[in-house]
Amino acid sequence: MLEIHRSHQVIRRGRKVLDLGCWPGGWLQVASATVGPKGKVVGVDKAAIDPPLEIPNCESVVGDLEDPKLCEQVLPLLGGLAGLILCDAAPKLTGVRAVDRANEERLLEAVEMQIPLLLQEGGDFLVKILDGPEAQIVDRRIRMKFRAAKTVKSKATRKGSTERYLFAKGYRGAKDTIEAPPEPEADATDEP
Repeated sequence: MLEIHRSHQVIRRGRKVLDLGCWPGGWLQVASATVGPKGKVVGVDKAAIDPPLEIPNCESVVGDLEDPKLCEQVLPLLGGLAGLILCDAAPKLTGVRAVDRANEERLLEAVEMQIPLLLQEGGDFLVKILDGPEAQIVDRRIRMKFRAAKTVKSKATRKGSTERYLFAKGYRGAKDTIEAPPEPEADATDEP
């Protein structure tokens, strides 16, 4: 995280930051130190941060990223919509590749659904993506919700890993999201 932040200036002073999948708490610490005393950081994970972080501008809560009512839990703590959402979440691995990939994609889609509920217009989003066919589709949909987006690879990522990050800037807002163009339909006159 520190490497990505340093090279792309992900976190800014005074910002409200939401860390989805915050366990064990490293990103919370980096974000809290960077936003400073006028900023606020809230983290959410199924696992509690233990020992709890004792940082004045930082809170963590136990919650499920797939819960559609997650916003009711975190927005009061954050004091409004986030200016930045960080997401390094990953499901527990089973060792069965097809199951793990399906769980990763389901989690990524759940996080995508949280964007309009948690991120302010103009806000930024940094999310870990483990490449797969469905993940690429979600990646494209997320990119359309922002003014600019790029793929970022950490030098700390193991060689051969499918892990990468998508850093998207300038959330267009729920009403201004560009929809993907429809797939072209076969013209009835082209059929034999």
